[in-house]
Amino acid sequence: MSDETSADVTADPGPPPALAGVEVPYRIVRTEAAGSAEESAAMQGIELGSLLRTIVVRRGADDYVFVLVPAGRRFDWPKLRAHLGVSRLSLPDADEALAVTGYVRYTITPFGASRAWPVVADASIMDRTVVAIGAGVRGVSAHFAPADLVRALRAEVADVTTSDPASPG
Repeated sequence: MSDETSADVTADPGPPPALAGVEVPYRIVRTEAAGSAEESAAMQGIELGSLLRTIVVRRGADDYVFVLVPAGRRFDWPKLRAHLGVSRLSLPDADEALAVTGYVRYTITPFGASRAWPVVADASIMDRTVVAIGAGVRGVSAHFAPADLVRALRAEVADVTTSDPASPG
């Protein structure tokens, strides 16, 4: 159900493997690899807060969750712990994240991950017209209506972030 958009007029490579089987509407946007969230949002023609980062969080031994965090916000550890009903969370290092998701840092997405870990999407995404999430390859994003993204990932929607005072916008 994809709608491919590309600045490059080459043969259509089709949707990335991570999105195989996604049954809600989305649009692929291919750009150069960005140096920052602000640059990525600008290249994709979206507001900064529409760009989602996928953070892998460890709940326990071999137990992880994906947290979708809009750029310009950061996840709030106490809110996330309360939502998940746990007293301790941690972030895996790059090697562990690769081992549990199948993706290297900056390409991690819940789509097509090596295991279907639960997904928590910050509630603020529901106020957006469109959200962009990485598609498992640098420079490739998928744009979704927020409700379609939540449905495709069977994500829980919860208030788990706070504004990041160090981030513009």
